[in-house]
Amino acid sequence: MTLPTLMVNGNTLTLDQIEDVSLRGRKVELDPAARTRVEAARALVDKVASGEEPAYGINTGFGTLAEVRIDKKDLRQLQRNLIMSHAVGVGAPLSMHEARALLLLRCNVLAKGFSGIRPSTLELGLEMLNRGVTPVVPERGSVGASGDLAPLAHLALVFIGLGEAFVDGERLPGAAALGKVGLKPVELDAKEGLTLVNGTQAMCAVGVHAQLKAEELAELFDVAGAMTIEGMLGSHQPFIQEVYQVRPHAGHGKVSTHLRELLAESELVKTHVDCDKVQDPYSMRCIPQVHGAAREAISFCRRILEIEVNAGTDNPLVFAQSGQIVSAGNFHGQPISLGLDVLAMGLTQLAAISERRVEQMVNPALSHLPPFLARSPGLNSGFMIAQVTSAALVAESRILCHPASVDSIPSSAGREDHVSMGMTAALKARQVVDHVKHVLAIELLVAAQAIDFRAPVKPGHGPHVAHQLIRSKVPHMDTDRELHKDVAAVVQLIDSGALSAAVQQSHDQRRV
Repeated sequence: MTLPTLMVNGNTLTLDQIEDVSLRGRKVELDPAARTRVEAARALVDKVASGEEPAYGINTGFGTLAEVRIDKKDLRQLQRNLIMSHAVGVGAPLSMHEARALLLLRCNVLAKGFSGIRPSTLELGLEMLNRGVTPVVPERGSVGASGDLAPLAHLALVFIGLGEAFVDGERLPGAAALGKVGLKPVELDAKEGLTLVNGTQAMCAVGVHAQLKAEELAELFDVAGAMTIEGMLGSHQPFIQEVYQVRPHAGHGKVSTHLRELLAESELVKTHVDCDKVQDPYSMRCIPQVHGAAREAISFCRRILEIEVNAGTDNPLVFAQSGQIVSAGNFHGQPISLGLDVLAMGLTQLAAISERRVEQMVNPALSHLPPFLARSPGLNSGFMIAQVTSAALVAESRILCHPASVDSIPSSAGREDHVSMGMTAALKARQVVDHVKHVLAIELLVAAQAIDFRAPVKPGHGPHVAHQLIRSKVPHMDTDRELHKDVAAVVQLIDSGALSAAVQQSHDQRRV
């Protein structure tokens, strides 16, 4: 189904719409009301640029060179020089969807009407999105204030026909990339270079995709936990509503409700009603408390990103109504940096408790199942090293949780004396997401094997649906095989959304 054109206005962009454009190719257009605001701000910039009063970034140098006046005849060269000199990114390029998100986010900020861009320059960015021109943007080089200068400068290079961009999978020089789709570079006018490089859009572009994947993983960790509970013949009692009501953290409540839905109609729970086991390990009994806290951490980051993707992050800001051009600090990435650090911490806790559940299942002293869930242990190692891999990923994720947001290295000769390291936080969060996804896949695999040993008794409906889907792609392991292929197959079920969709559809059918 073709999605309707997204009207870009600077104020109402959602995280899901960012994915629609960056991943699914949704078309974009400048909202007419936004155009009016952009034109008004540009008129004020033109007025100031034609006058004699100094105005930062319009007729002065940048950073510590802000006191240096620039002749009117050199204002265009000033903007071009800014883009070229600030494009000092290194490392691998952002992924295609991250770079497209970066371009969309920058266009959205410009559409707010506080930047001073010309409408024609903004529309070039929107047409680059529509025609599939994706700038090559190295992922490293930003300290997160004055925003993401280096990544945004690489983005801006393509606007002026420099740098590189992908078109139809081909990496081309900027001018050639534009020309291939019938577009032409622009010559930047007063302040336009600065409007393209000041802001937090690179950390947000990486962060938004990490955020959305984190939310999906959090839901699926509940599914994996429920499968483990069934495979380990765990108690359902810790998840009753009364437990939540006496300690009513919102995340705890959501996870408890989700677990009760997942475990409903369990036949396995009836097989051990009268057993002599008093308590389950914390990794099962405390799922609502730990998963719930992680969900609240993830929600904290979402609130920040939802504000930031529609925030005016330029410097200086152009207020057309009052006639003011104000140099301030909205480019500082501290809120996003902190939010993404918290996101990484929340996800790592999900992985840490998941790895402990895997240990419970593969350790025969704890599970009362065959060692490492192998049919013929000794001859077969079963899931022994799956737990080791999970432990390695958790250990590295913990290291990556060292917060970037408390760090700062002054730059620009002391003018930019406190920075956010927001892009560092985003890149760390992105890596944690990938590690945690694989930890999740390992628990799903191991729990499916544990449930096999409980057949023919059925687990709750959620674990049953997940188990069936996993078994449609990955057979029960009777003898050792290349387990990395099984992990990859389950990761594919996660990334495709098939596992989430199957469990959700099962929920919906039960509610009808």
